[in-house]
Amino acid sequence: MALSRWNIMIMALCTGLIVANIYYSQPLLVLMSNEFGVSESNAGQVTFFTQVGYALGLLFCVPLGDKLERKWQIVVMTLAAVVALVAAAESVNITMLKITGLLIGFTSVVPQLILPLAAGLSDPASRGKVIGTIMSGLLVGILLSRTLSGVIGHHFGWRAMFWIAAGISALLAVIMIVSFPSSKPNFKGSYGDLMKSLLTLIKEQPVLREASAINACCFAMFGMFWTTVVFLLSDAPFKYTSEQIGLMGLAAAAGALGAPLVGRIADKKNPRIAVGYGIIFLFLGYFLFYIFKANIIGIIIGIIAIDLGLQGIHVSNQTRIYTLLPDARNRLNTVFMTTSFIGTSLGSGIGLWVWSFAQWNGVCVAGTSLITIALIIYLGTYKKTKGAVTA
Repeated sequence: MALSRWNIMIMALCTGLIVANIYYSQPLLVLMSNEFGVSESNAGQVTFFTQVGYALGLLFCVPLGDKLERKWQIVVMTLAAVVALVAAAESVNITMLKITGLLIGFTSVVPQLILPLAAGLSDPASRGKVIGTIMSGLLVGILLSRTLSGVIGHHFGWRAMFWIAAGISALLAVIMIVSFPSSKPNFKGSYGDLMKSLLTLIKEQPVLREASAINACCFAMFGMFWTTVVFLLSDAPFKYTSEQIGLMGLAAAAGALGAPLVGRIADKKNPRIAVGYGIIFLFLGYFLFYIFKANIIGIIIGIIAIDLGLQGIHVSNQTRIYTLLPDARNRLNTVFMTTSFIGTSLGSGIGLWVWSFAQWNGVCVAGTSLITIALIIYLGTYKKTKGAVTA
């Protein structure tokens, strides 16, 4: 069954609203710490456990999309997310909230199941455009979730956000049942065989290794920026409140809307070319951050630049790996996204460490260094993929 425009838009909507579950807790940590009488750093572990749960879901659930019927796996995972969100809203102490955070992360890998489903049902000539459109939903969901959560938490309390998220996820499950197309799995082996094959894919697919390594560096750069820009904007000369800082996500969302355009470029040309353009945009963004660190307009333009760049890299790399082995798209996506997610976590940690002794200038140097590593990988693997049309 080919995907209609309606199918694609519904998938983009579901992707954005489900991935948002992972990020709702971040603006609510102070409210949680106040209610349960714990330190903010203790409450902050809710976010950490949510991220750990997401990583575990990527590793252990996403590969099953090559073995199970994807539509119903997606629906079941979404319903499980509803249960986890309700449990979070009803948490009686911080420990329970950490456990439910782990479960929210684990069940919110649905977007990484939707993308391979969409790729498998897309016309090869428009696959990049389809992936780009769905990725726009994903990025908008990530970037606007914090703003929404901050507003809801401020006016109605932190529990209200989880109840609302549970209701949204339940509605999405119904929409998925009605509108998502079915797919036929091709992997006939055991779950153990499925997991072992991840190592085989890493060993045998150089494009997968290259795309994953580039993505990891660029996601690390992105995580570094969003972790430390809060410190920059809350200090002089800006002195912004958390609500004002959250609005920076709107600038990033504007960049995310460029993903379909990047996808069309990937469809018409070698998608690897779009990766190179994306790296150039990342360099431009960090140059603006360094030069205009006291000018909010320059920073906003820089945010749009790095988000456009990241979209160019991520959408194009994802398009490349989906062309490798159609029957292994979920497992390819597992390797690709797990590596990217590790990059985000490491980038956030490195950013905090660099900020502690070198402030914003140090962050700009560290971010530029990560982009440079991505460029070296890109140039160093050029000859191996020069003759490939889609990889």
